Amino acid sequence: MIVAGVGFSSNCKPEELADLVRRAQSDAGRLATALAAPAWKAEAACLRVAAELLALPILAVPPDQLAAVAGRGVTESAASRAAAGVGSVAETAALAGAGAGSHLALTRISSAHATCALSEGTPS
Repeated sequence: MIVAGVGFSSNCKPEELADLVRRAQSDAGRLATALAAPAWKAEAACLRVAAELLALPILAVPPDQLAAVAGRGVTESAASRAAAGVGSVAETAALAGAGAGSHLALTRISSAHATCALSEGTPS
């Protein structure tokens, strides 16, 4: 299972988020099977429409699951740390969404209003 973990601001448009996920897939040479995002953003229109554009299901990751994998992330963002208490929302969402034995297939990449990372693993 390949999971695209995403983080995005309220200014992000669905097309920007979908394009970033496509870029991540191209960079990694792998196709995502799901989008993972923090649970508090799972109902955001940006995410829902991007998921439709990509034909991917959304995995809503609770804060405790983000925190549980935070030490496995590679990159550090002050904005992510302030908003979610983790160094990278995209990386931790990807890792948590792909399961306990997951590993990053692509570290966080960014656009103007979003971040994306890919993780590979077997869901728990």
